[in-house]
Formats: sequence, structure tokens, C-alpha cells
Amino acid sequence: MKTRDLKALLDAAYERHAQPHFSADDPIQLPRAFAQRHDAEVIGFLTATIAWGQRKTIITNAWKLARLMDEAPHAFVMNASPTELRRLEGFVHRTFNSTDLLHFVKGLRHVYTTYGGLEDAFLEEGRPGPMDQAIHRFKQRFFEPRHQQRTQKHVADPVKGSNAKRINMYLRWMVRPNDRGVDLGLWTRITPADLMVPLDVHTGRVGRELGLLKRTQDDWKAVEELTAALRRFDPKDPVKYDIALFGIGVKKEG
Repeated sequence: MKTRDLKALLDAAYERHAQPHFSADDPIQLPRAFAQRHDAEVIGFLTATIAWGQRKTIITNAWKLARLMDEAPHAFVMNASPTELRRLEGFVHRTFNSTDLLHFVKGLRHVYTTYGGLEDAFLEEGRPGPMDQAIHRFKQRFFEPRHQQRTQKHVADPVKGSNAKRINMYLRWMVRPNDRGVDLGLWTRITPADLMVPLDVHTGRVGRELGLLKRTQDDWKAVEELTAALRRFDPKDPVKYDIALFGIGVKKEG
């Protein structure tokens, strides 16, 4: 397919799927439900962390998390007493359990108090730099408080080759503009041009079918290859086409 035709296909899919109804069956509905920036970014981070498996189960468990935190996730993270934290015991989503959740609360509190916030924890001298380094930096800072080693697996590290799908998805939610009723546009020091594609089985398959991705492994090198291909169509906002690839994939499966 010619580059011009491929861009037209992706632009049409983006226009079709980047609509408010997108969030009705998508985990992004969680952060979109919170009016305050800090609440949205905290529940968004926790939701993205458990975003694997069936979407219905992800959304159900994410709302359970929100209720456990009195639907005030930022205040809970910053102020919960040891007694209040005990209400998190027993939470589980696949391999993410209450031990992991308790550290996530501790890690979030740490990045707010030590680095100034979630966005800040990705930055060095006010800029993210290459996104693999920014995510690696965030992970190091997030796990500075004492924790169990098992919990580290729930934050991906592109420097070790991971495609970091869930963190890239979270960054898309926070960074891309809220002009279509999908993403939130809460962060400004990381720009849409900095983002990398949240690569999963579906976007990888569609990317390969369209000739945008040659690499067979769904690793960070594949993320770099697919994002570079999409930058040809919109260098300022390549990851908007994540929504297009997802929509094309759903249509093929339907």
C-alpha cells in the first residue's frame, strides 16, 4: 500500500474511533471519571498497571480500587493511615496482589513528596529525553522505598527490552490532548511527539499486516520501529494512530 493510501486509512480509522464512546468499554474511563488532575493521574496509573486480561475484569477491578480509596485516590495515597491501608488487603488482579498494591501506594506517595509528582518522576532537568530512559528513570525512583522484589515486575523497563505497553498506554492517556473525549491532556512537559506506541498483540498484528512493522518480537525495538513508521504520518502526534490500529484490529476480529 502506498504511503498516501496508508495515511488515509489510518486517518479515517482515527476519526472513526477517537470519539467519546471509545471510553465506554475502555479502562481510560477510570481517569476520565475524576475531575481533579492528581486523582485522575493516580487512578490512571493504577488502572494501567492492572490493564491485562479481559477488559471487563480490568474495569471492574479498577473501580474496586477507586472505591477502596474512597473515590479520592490522591488523598488516599498521600494521607492513608496504616489502619486505612489495611482495607487494601485481599485485593488481587491476576498476579498483582495486595502486597504489590501497598507498595504502589508507598511508591506513589514517594514520587509526589520527593519528585513533585508523577509527571516529574519521568523527567530529568524538566524534560523526558528518550522515552525508554524516561520510563527507566521513573521505575528507579518509584522503587526507591523499601519493597519486595516481586513487585518490580509490575513496572516494565524498556532498557531491559520490555515493550512497556501499559506505561506507554498510561503516558498516552496523560499526555495526548483532550480534544476528542478520549485522552486527558493533563501533562505538558512530556509532549505527544515524545510518546511511543503501546504495543500489544493486536496493534502489533495490524501494524505487520499494514507493513508498518517488520520485527517479529513484540519488544522495545518493535515499539521503536512502529512508532518511527507512524511518525511519517504525524511527527507531532504519532501515537494517535494507536487508536486507529486498535479500531482496525477490532473491526477485523468482529
